[in-house]
Amino acid sequence: MGTQSERLSDFVAQLKIEQIPEATVQHAQVHALDALGCGVAAYAFGEASYTLGAVREIGGHGTATAIGATDLTPADAAFVTGTLCHALDFDDTHPNSVVHVSAGVVPAAIVAARVAGATGADLLAAIVAGNEVSIRVGNAAGGTFHARGFHPTGVCGVFGATAAASRTRGLDAVQTANALGIAGSMASGLLEFLSDGSETKRLHAGWAARSGLTAAALAAHGATGPATVFEGARGYYATYVHGADSDLGNQVGDLGNHWVTDEIAYKPYPACHYTHAAVDALAEVLAANPLRADEVTSIVGCTTETGVALVSEPVADKVHPRTAYDAKFSLPYCLATRLVTGRLDVGSFTEDAIADPEVAALTPRIGYELRQYSAKPDSFGGGVRIETVDGRVLEHEFRYQRGGAENPLSTDDVLTKFRTNAGYGLPSEHVATLERSTLQLAGLRDVSYLDVLASATGRN
Repeated sequence: MGTQSERLSDFVAQLKIEQIPEATVQHAQVHALDALGCGVAAYAFGEASYTLGAVREIGGHGTATAIGATDLTPADAAFVTGTLCHALDFDDTHPNSVVHVSAGVVPAAIVAARVAGATGADLLAAIVAGNEVSIRVGNAAGGTFHARGFHPTGVCGVFGATAAASRTRGLDAVQTANALGIAGSMASGLLEFLSDGSETKRLHAGWAARSGLTAAALAAHGATGPATVFEGARGYYATYVHGADSDLGNQVGDLGNHWVTDEIAYKPYPACHYTHAAVDALAEVLAANPLRADEVTSIVGCTTETGVALVSEPVADKVHPRTAYDAKFSLPYCLATRLVTGRLDVGSFTEDAIADPEVAALTPRIGYELRQYSAKPDSFGGGVRIETVDGRVLEHEFRYQRGGAENPLSTDDVLTKFRTNAGYGLPSEHVATLERSTLQLAGLRDVSYLDVLASATGRN
């Protein structure tokens, strides 16, 4: 049977595009497109510009491209693009593992593909392989990483990024297992940014992408890593979740038969996923009962235990977000902004937006209530209860957030999101090239079209 790492590596090294169901191929292509659109929008809005500044200062000169940049080393390109894809918190998430999957996997895969001269089919197989590994590593201890203070996008995503880079450059199963073993010593990402609204979270996806590329390169040149990286007494689960229940064996058991790539959820809002269902519930209430902020006595946002920790507490910080990034993790801010402005989009999370006096006046009247929408973290359910000044009580909730498998966005919805996001920073012809080619990725002889990402510009 081999170790869990060896079983994953056999799957990754041997995966061919012909083995992947057509529905999974389509999901992977659209998710990749969505991630790249999020990254272009982040660049256009000037988000995480320090990432490119830092690698220009301390990195080397190379031939790799990133969103908005050329002449980078491959590792730096993966870091910059991965950080940008996650910077707006608008990128996809797998509900049970709570991993932002594509932001780590796609940048590692595309940089490795350009270096290796890979075909579109090889790139797509690598993306699917990376998705499957990231999600299963997270699923094995779903929700527990957050409870321990770790960000799954970093600590689980590094394995997916490593798998993607290994598959793209054609590593065999032994080399891939070594790469995964190496990646275990690169798994990182703390949730302490929640304490003050700082921006380390967005770096986790970029660091996962960079580390995945590095781990694969080290293994290709003969470095070894522990085969028992996952199940060992001093391995990943023993140290990161400290004896809590985890079972990667069950997750690995159906590789190639069940495709978890199909379960990844899209984000309709550029904020923490635990705000989404409550915001949509508020929108439903407002559609039937138009209200102004001065007509509302109080609002209660309903969320899960993880949601309370991420977007509802500490109450003082959530009621008065300290930074624009902090506001993305504030349920009171997101609900107040949706009620006051009628929207929650990229423009809702600027410094000027969080200083809106009408929003700031409403947030102290917004509390929260803990509810359980699922026995395990396989959804981002939420709701609202509104009390009005004339004595009405208005309620609505969603068991599953919009954008997930149970309450999906249509492909047209996601493509519209991509076009809007990519249009912030790319000319229309480059937006069209990215869309057309990514949706036909499996049939491309090369993936040079991705170099158009380097032409992204900032908004004036």
